[in-house]
Amino acid sequence: MKLLCVGRHQFLADHIASLFRETGVDARPVVGLAGAAEVATSEIPDVVLCEYDLLATNPLGSWEDDAVLSQLPVVAVSLTRRPHEACAFDINGIAGFLYLPTLDREAAARTLAALARRTPDVNPVSPGAYTLPPVPTDRPATAR
Repeated sequence: MKLLCVGRHQFLADHIASLFRETGVDARPVVGLAGAAEVATSEIPDVVLCEYDLLATNPLGSWEDDAVLSQLPVVAVSLTRRPHEACAFDINGIAGFLYLPTLDREAAARTLAALARRTPDVNPVSPGAYTLPPVPTDRPATAR
């Protein structure tokens, strides 16, 4: 399985990729959405892991016109924001959300492998194309 690990800067992209390489996954770090589009065209990953803050500032709608990225499941990852703290508008249309500090790497790798095996009937950046249950955290969700 090939992962494209997208971060706002190189250090973060490298960190995300290194977490998944430890599970035996081929993880390619890349900086920014433009970099993701460029690399995805030549290397065609199975799943895109993208830093939550990057998705929040550059919504998935910006990928809809890309022939490759528009067909891939996108999973948001974060070092600071837990799944229940994510704004629904920011993560609408993504396949899942992983909180890296408490991540069970083996379980996450199995989930990503399952996503990689799926062939969407619809554009994966459309709501409902891929769905994963929320990742449990050590803190209950709070009402907004």
